[in-house]
Amino acid sequence: MLITNIALFCNLICTFVYDKTTIKSVLSLIIITGCIRLNFFCSSAVICEIFNDFNDFVDTTFCNMKNKLFQLNLSGNLFSLETPQVMGIINITPDSFFADSRKQSELGILQRSEEIVAQGGTLIDVGAYSSRPGADDVSASEEMKRLRFALKIIKQQHPNIPISVDTFRADVAKMCVEEYGVDIINDIAAGELDDKMFRTVTDLKVPYIMMHMKGTPQDMQQKIQYGHFEQEVMAYFQQKIDRLLGMGLNDLILDPGFGFSKTLEQNYQMMNWLDDLKIFQLPVLVGISRKSMIYKFLGCTAEKALNGTSVLHTIAIQKGANILRVHDVKEAVETVKLMEMLKKQDI
Repeated sequence: MLITNIALFCNLICTFVYDKTTIKSVLSLIIITGCIRLNFFCSSAVICEIFNDFNDFVDTTFCNMKNKLFQLNLSGNLFSLETPQVMGIINITPDSFFADSRKQSELGILQRSEEIVAQGGTLIDVGAYSSRPGADDVSASEEMKRLRFALKIIKQQHPNIPISVDTFRADVAKMCVEEYGVDIINDIAAGELDDKMFRTVTDLKVPYIMMHMKGTPQDMQQKIQYGHFEQEVMAYFQQKIDRLLGMGLNDLILDPGFGFSKTLEQNYQMMNWLDDLKIFQLPVLVGISRKSMIYKFLGCTAEKALNGTSVLHTIAIQKGANILRVHDVKEAVETVKLMEMLKKQDI
């Protein structure tokens, strides 16, 4: 009976507290207080048994969240995330931070989309607005022009591969889904930069990737102050999840936003508690490919950051990432395969 009550209380705490260590600390304090009051009735052996039982319960709860099997409804087809999926990046921009990802010609777009598919990528993410720190603003009409050009080419070449479009604008999202059958909307602002976005993706009934960011791409790196970093990120997601679920959109994907309104150190702190996002029981996308959190720390350039990217991809998968958004598809697919082989031997 006591363990049942602990389980119920743990679920209640999970509504407000998001990391396993904090939950254990809170429950430990409650149990210690209760046992002191009941010291005439509880032996030390009973107290130890209570601690072990509730620790096992919390560990099992978080493990079940981590191992939950997710599926996305992509244009009426179920897309499994049972194993981590690799999303290849195509930037239809002249100024994205990694030069090799920029593809503005028809040949470049064709070659890049073919490369993603041939190397084992199962999703393509197309962006026409650079979100690197300090990037220039691009008008909605220019963004649509770039996307129309690219999506037509990709859809003709690979009509069956799911496509995600990276945009924070509701009108752009609507155009891409209605005119080109785009499967996923990937919003770096989670509706913060366009108050029509939530209603639009709900009406379109497409999976929605929402990322944590404060401010805009132009000023986000001036907004890196947090009272309690993890709790603020979690509260941000909780509020948006509640709103979207209430509107009727169920296919949600969380992107913690590595490199967006975060210091180098905060990015690594976030990687350490990435698995705490599983409390929401939603798929998690990680986008760390060749980012400055890697190359600035290692003292190199984005062009030299592949090895560091693969290391962090490995850690992200260990912590429950369901989708890796990457420049280097072959290396990411190999990372996933190795991690899956390792998991199979964990008997």
